[in-house]
Amino acid sequence: MTTEALPADTAADTVTDTAPKDGIDVADILRHGLDNGNVGLVQLLGLCPLLAVSNTAVNALGLGLATLLSVSLTNFVVSTVRHLAGRDVRIPAFVMIIAAVVTALELAMRAWLPALYAVLGLFIPLIVTNCAIMGRAEAFASRNRPLPALLDGFATGLGFLWVLLALGALRELFGSGTLFAGAGNLLHLPWLELTIVPGYRGFLLAILPPGAFIVLALMIAGRNKLQARAERRQSSIAAASPVATTA
Repeated sequence: MTTEALPADTAADTVTDTAPKDGIDVADILRHGLDNGNVGLVQLLGLCPLLAVSNTAVNALGLGLATLLSVSLTNFVVSTVRHLAGRDVRIPAFVMIIAAVVTALELAMRAWLPALYAVLGLFIPLIVTNCAIMGRAEAFASRNRPLPALLDGFATGLGFLWVLLALGALRELFGSGTLFAGAGNLLHLPWLELTIVPGYRGFLLAILPPGAFIVLALMIAGRNKLQARAERRQSSIAAASPVATTA
């Protein structure tokens, strides 16, 4: 008895949400979290903290790391106890797990990074209601083993982190001419602080809420443009490739 492998394009289109418990493709998980399933640029989830906190790169980095740890640990715990939670109590159990993880991170941040917590404190508890975390717990972690679930959570969180950090860096750069200003006070990393444009008078709109929507829209448009260009290139290559003929 023989089995045939799926074509490469079919495997790439198989989103990890429906992946089997065995034979997890690491590349697909990373690609889904960082690019084609990115919660910030593609699914547009968690926009409340993403837009509100991304006025500086330091704030964006702090919230992004908190979200990365939250979704990674949540996925791992949910996958570990997935056989213990019945179908009727699955969602409440997931919410309790997410709340416990986020509360632990909030207490740790309050103890070790009090200055950063003073800035982000309102938005840390909101991670509990982030649809991306619940979505990955339900769609992937509850159906797969702990290590693939941990990897999926890490990829999802990393995808959210890079979007949040890029958004915060762009807004801070255009708004103040600096990068990672306040890193010494908030993160105890003074070497991160950079003044890109000395004497820059600032562009106020960039650090206001409308600027967050504008910059995020430009990032989404840029990603869509690059994806469309890549698809056209693949189509042209496929059309130009010679068709095999038999004598």
